[in-house]
Amino acid sequence: MTAGTTSMEHFGEALRCERQRRSVSLEDIAQTTKVTVRSLQALESEAFDQLPGGILSKGIVRSYVRCLGLNESEWVERFLDASGQKSLPIAANDRDWAAFALNVSSTRDEEIQNPKLRWAGVVGLLLLLAGLGWAVWGYVHQRMTASTISSATHYAASFVSPTQATPRVEPLPIQNHHHRSHSLP
Repeated sequence: MTAGTTSMEHFGEALRCERQRRSVSLEDIAQTTKVTVRSLQALESEAFDQLPGGILSKGIVRSYVRCLGLNESEWVERFLDASGQKSLPIAANDRDWAAFALNVSSTRDEEIQNPKLRWAGVVGLLLLLAGLGWAVWGYVHQRMTASTISSATHYAASFVSPTQATPRVEPLPIQNHHHRSHSLP
């Protein structure tokens, strides 16, 4: 696109041409920027009402053109002209939020893809599982031991007849001492 073409009429078409000239798919841009393909299509078709308003729309444009290696400031201005939004100076607070929003996905990707962090999580999970397994094994082992002892006692008691279980003591015969005393000399 030449500098003499009006950006108001051809913003989306010019953006699509730049993307196609670099052989970049919308899916590639969506993967890199974490912006939905639907929003990127809305941008290229100039369906600005389907985009989030204000700073978020400008952030989408910045992310898109950054992927293509284009001048961000120039394309944001072109977007603002084409969408009819006024180019107001960005307050410092808005700039901070925009930077935060654009960097969230890249920060998360780095944390997730960090091999040391990933392995630390795997080791932590394995230690947790081993500790849980040890605790369950100890509990089950204790219960099984108590149950086995109780069952063995009950089982052994079932083989003893009631007469064997409680030996009966027979009383000794009572002797009459009077008979003996008469028989003594």
